[in-house]
Amino acid sequence: MTYINGGLFSGLHLTTLLIYLKETPDMVMKILYDHQIFVYQEFGGISRYFYELMNGFEKDEDVRFDLSLAYSNNQYIKNARFVKSRPFFKSRNFRFKNRLLHYLNMRGERKLLLGKDYDVFHPTYFNPYFLEYLGNKPFVLTIYDMVYELFPQIFSHRDKTGAYKKLLAPKATKIIAISENTKRDIIKLFGIKEDKIEVIYLANSLAAGTMEKGKGAVNDLPQKYLLFVGNRRGYKNFDTFVESISSLLQDDNGLHLVCAGGGKFTPSEIAGLEKLGIMQKVTQRHFDDNKLAQFYRNALALVFPSLYEGFGIPILEAFSCGCPVIASNISSLPEVAGNAAEYFDPADTMSILSMVKKVIFNDNLRQELKDRGYERLKEFSWGKTAANTKKLYQSIL
Repeated sequence: MTYINGGLFSGLHLTTLLIYLKETPDMVMKILYDHQIFVYQEFGGISRYFYELMNGFEKDEDVRFDLSLAYSNNQYIKNARFVKSRPFFKSRNFRFKNRLLHYLNMRGERKLLLGKDYDVFHPTYFNPYFLEYLGNKPFVLTIYDMVYELFPQIFSHRDKTGAYKKLLAPKATKIIAISENTKRDIIKLFGIKEDKIEVIYLANSLAAGTMEKGKGAVNDLPQKYLLFVGNRRGYKNFDTFVESISSLLQDDNGLHLVCAGGGKFTPSEIAGLEKLGIMQKVTQRHFDDNKLAQFYRNALALVFPSLYEGFGIPILEAFSCGCPVIASNISSLPEVAGNAAEYFDPADTMSILSMVKKVIFNDNLRQELKDRGYERLKEFSWGKTAANTKKLYQSIL
């Protein structure tokens, strides 16, 4: 027999009560995500983040979630068990394609928002369409960086993302910043109170065994190369970087630069590389996860010369693949890489060149950076991201 609050319960009744408390729907936290980022991105860090978040919550009995997504070409969720969506003209690009995808997904989205059968709403990007449907339901906003605010000149005047973000930030119940650096920028540029912002780090999705021997192998990589990953425009500082290492590429016949992702070189980029006399030493490659892992594993080093980053997932990807990292000494990059990278001043061409030389010509240092990278990687996991996000959701209910 068991006493609860002065009452007398049999073991059977107590067991029944505990089962009820565990299984009753009111005890389960319900989260609603929207379609936005899975419309805008086929690949990309933000859609990867939300995919990994939901993938983690799928295994959590205390969390239920909905994602209304009728049409999407996103590669991460195409085989996900938690959503069924259909591709939409995947091989064709045309004007207003993303806008049309947005409206096609809005029917189901609007129904879920108006149904109010959720505890917390977490939009996956910054379109504020949902405000008219929320009522008094709380919503959480993730802010990744303040690029639109710090580098407005690189974006079209038709791009409303910055304005949308500025509108939503003060209205959000809580804000997730993906680094302390981003949190400081949100406070400074938007005037948001510090206690409204929670820092929750991202993680790496490239497993150590991503590259399977003999499966989709990339056989035409240079024997010696530096690696640059992602977008090359504006604040990514690509032009300054290639100018910095141009003499090194010219002097070392075997050394190359591989640019993974970011699209084909533009005419202005080609003209710049030709002017530096290194067009034949620089290549651009597309990739999937398997190829990207190989790019990291075979590189002398990843060079990350950005003037600004909200987090810097390529750093963790490099760590997971045993690739030494050389990075800018500003923004969030030292926060993420810690003592597992060598740093340079991204505005100083001689600083970049000397650090690249220091790393690629010192085998002992490169091995030390690899070892430190593996250790640093242990600080980040999608499991931690999901657990900390769950705590944040619970804190506002």
